[in-house]
Parts: sequence; C-alpha cells; structure tokens
Amino acid sequence: MENIDEAQKELGELIALIQKLRSPDGCPWDRRQTTQDIGKYLLNEAYEVLDALAGTDDGHVCEELGDLLFQILFIAQIASESGKFTTTDVLRCIKEKMIRRHPHVFGDARVGSAAEVKKLWQEIKKEERGVQAQDEGPFDRIPRALPALKRAQEITAAASLLGFDWTEAQSVWLKLREEFDELDRARKEENMDKIAEETGDLLFTLVNFSRFAGVDAETALTGTIEKFLRRFAYITKELKARGHTPDQSSLAEMDALWTEAKNKGM
Repeated sequence: MENIDEAQKELGELIALIQKLRSPDGCPWDRRQTTQDIGKYLLNEAYEVLDALAGTDDGHVCEELGDLLFQILFIAQIASESGKFTTTDVLRCIKEKMIRRHPHVFGDARVGSAAEVKKLWQEIKKEERGVQAQDEGPFDRIPRALPALKRAQEITAAASLLGFDWTEAQSVWLKLREEFDELDRARKEENMDKIAEETGDLLFTLVNFSRFAGVDAETALTGTIEKFLRRFAYITKELKARGHTPDQSSLAEMDALWTEAKNKGM
C-alpha cells in the first residue's frame, strides 16, 4: 500500500529540485527551456513508458514513469513562473475532475457495468464542455499530435458514433480490396501523386478495418516492427557466426535465415 506521507514528501522534493534547476544559480540549459521545448520530449517519454510496460522489468517501468512525471512537473514549473498556473493547480484540477467523473464512487450514481461507466463518463465530459461542445466538430478533440495510425482510428471511431460507418466487417474488407486495386492502377500509371494519395487511402481503410475487427492499429504495427527487429537480429547473429555481415551476404542467404527465425517462433 502506498505511503501517502512519503509520496507527498518525495513529490515536494522533486518540485523543489526542478525549481532549483530553473533558478538563477541552477542549470543554464534548464533555465533556457520553454513549455514548447519540453513538450517535444513529452511524447517520446510517454512512448518509452509504453515500451517499458511491454517488458517484464518493473525497475525500468518505474524509471520511465519518473522521466515522464519529471517532464510534466517541469512544464508546470515554467507555467508557474509566468503566473499561468502552478503544480498545485494541476493536481487540484485533475483531482476534482476525477471526483466529478466518478459519481458512482464519490456520489449517488449507480452503474452496473464497465460499459455504463464509459457512457456516464462521456455524458459528464459533454456537460463539462457545455456551450463549447455545441460549437465543436466531431473530430475537434482528437489531438493532431497523435501518431497517424492512432489518429485515424480515433477519427473513424468518432465517425462511427455519428452513424457514418459500415454495418459489417465484410463491407470494410471489400473496400480494402477496392483501395488496393486503385493503388495498383496508380502504380502501373507511375503517377507519384496518385500513388501517394492511394497509399494513404489504403492505410486509412486498413486502420478502419482493424478498428472494426477490434484490433488497435498502432499496437498491431508496433508488434510487427518488434517482430521484424527480432528476426533481423537473428539474421545478423547467424551471419556473424559465419564470419560476415548482412551487407556482405546475398538476399537468398538472409531470406533463408529469416525463414529459420520465423520457424523458431521469433
């Protein structure tokens, strides 16, 4: 069980450390940073957390969570220095929001399933936005900074809530084949602008199909990338044992090793 007093003490000391780094006698590099500068690192740190969570090293997860928390607190400190808001404001804001969005825990609301909780959450979010929500488009709250695959999946999901969606996976599959044929025609015409456009259409439809099939496109592609890296590492290792490197080897030799790695379940 978390020791709240100890956690508060460590959080306070970390905030004090950041304030020291930003002080006149602190670190020149840290003093120079803006919220935009630190914001560039935020996404990378979040992805490093996700990488750690996919592994089995709890110490690594702990370290990466600390890195992400540091970036968040650093941005809050910069904002505090310019009088915009403080770390206390950030903590209070998220605390109040979580209480407000969990009336079934902190209030009198009653829910019977996780699906009902999700529906209630969305209703509360809509109420919070009030008049602003009336002027928003259906995709306005989907961050542009999301990776393209993730953003495409969020956009198609939002469109689905408005009734703009296929009724069955087979229809999406047929659309996928149609987009592939259009890309093939563009390829044969050697029209680079059309190839780029049709490639985008194919990818977008594939993401939509993955959503329809209950698969997160970003996670699926990440898994394939990791599989590729494992198999290529096997190729490199085996070639090194034979006394040469990939660039000194034939495609046939590397392809045979790829098949070996695949058969080994890599």
